[in-house]
Amino acid sequence: MIKNVLNWGEAELKRRFFGHRRSFYYILIMLMTVLLTSCTRADSGTSLSEPQEQGQEQPGEESGSESGEGHSSIQPEHDDLLPEQEAAIEQLANLSIEDKIGQMIISGFPGTELDTEAEELIRNGQLGGVILFGPNISNPKQLQSLTNDVKKSNGEEHIPLFISVDEEGGRVSRLPEGKTEFPTNEQIGKYKNADLSAQIGSVIGEELGAFGFNLNFAPVLDIFSNPENRVIGNRSFGDSAETVSELGIATMKGMQEAGIIPAVKHFPGHGDTTVDSHVGLPVVQKTKEELAELELVPFQTAISDGADMVMAAHIQYPKIDASLRPASLSKVMLSTLLREEMGYDGVVITDDLEMGAIQQNYGSGEAALMAIQAGADIVLFGHTPAKAEKAYNTLLQAVRKGELSAADIDRKVLRILTLKYKYELTNKPVEESALQVVGSSEHQQIAGQLKK
Repeated sequence: MIKNVLNWGEAELKRRFFGHRRSFYYILIMLMTVLLTSCTRADSGTSLSEPQEQGQEQPGEESGSESGEGHSSIQPEHDDLLPEQEAAIEQLANLSIEDKIGQMIISGFPGTELDTEAEELIRNGQLGGVILFGPNISNPKQLQSLTNDVKKSNGEEHIPLFISVDEEGGRVSRLPEGKTEFPTNEQIGKYKNADLSAQIGSVIGEELGAFGFNLNFAPVLDIFSNPENRVIGNRSFGDSAETVSELGIATMKGMQEAGIIPAVKHFPGHGDTTVDSHVGLPVVQKTKEELAELELVPFQTAISDGADMVMAAHIQYPKIDASLRPASLSKVMLSTLLREEMGYDGVVITDDLEMGAIQQNYGSGEAALMAIQAGADIVLFGHTPAKAEKAYNTLLQAVRKGELSAADIDRKVLRILTLKYKYELTNKPVEESALQVVGSSEHQQIAGQLKK
């Protein structure tokens, strides 16, 4: 493996790893460490937890480990790493392949209490996070109690979970009655006030945190360029790349400052569609150059301004990817366009793989594998733990068969762990007193600016 890596050159190294210049130099340092280590340990390989025995598979080879013993192809001995990167590398070395696959799946569940099936998946380390929707939520205390139960089921010994939700404001809002109410993004966009949008993002973030959430699938960076588009419509900040970029990024930063991970969506843009991907597969007849002129602008701006997570849309682009796979399952869109050409090295998550655009065309396990092979780090199943479990088993078998490399899994999980450490996710329950911030007078004053 080392011999092959040394022959790659800069372009190939950047393609195979994070697609970012800083990460490229990070990998060079890693390679030097591996070379020095190999001189003293011959062909035995090394792990951060303990040295491998002769004959063991090298970290990063195709088939992956089936045991509970942790292995990692990522080395930690670097001077320029952020604390969250160092912690993530150390954590990664102690994870089995089963643990790693679990980190790559987020699932929803039915009801206002933690579903038995989902609880079992959490306890077994088969989920890296959960998502809640309206049917999971009835009132403030119930919601906070539910997120605390999710954390409790995870146990202190497990990596903290992403606890996620779609809280865009306007017509896509999951939080219970009593929250600070905001109008649609379209209405907010008319004010063209980035400072106000940042405050709105902060309010949403603070109230999400009070309920126990740490990940929000927002803001929407889609440009409302097609008047026939009903699925996006007033969820967009406007019909211009400038407005959507300015206000969307401001909202993103407000959430970040409140300690909530924002996931910008729906890459590469859902604004010029007429089919709702919840019920069918939208097709957009645009070239990559045409996307770059409009749809990609807000996403490129978000990447430059530190986007933590990007959600990929279920949209087909026949003029860009001849495979006709939707963007969420497309290597051309996720690996080539998003990572290599746009320089994004953060976490990529799919939109809900239970949506009609996917379920009408692919099985749950099949779609999950295609998404991960394409370049996604996390697959999302919004409602059904059984489908998430199917995805888990499919991905695990794919590693064992060599359809997914252990090294690629390590890179994906390293991104996930780094993000969790960056935001200091925890299994500790949220105190009931935290709910005092929800709908507070200070937050109402911010919302009141939109009524003037």
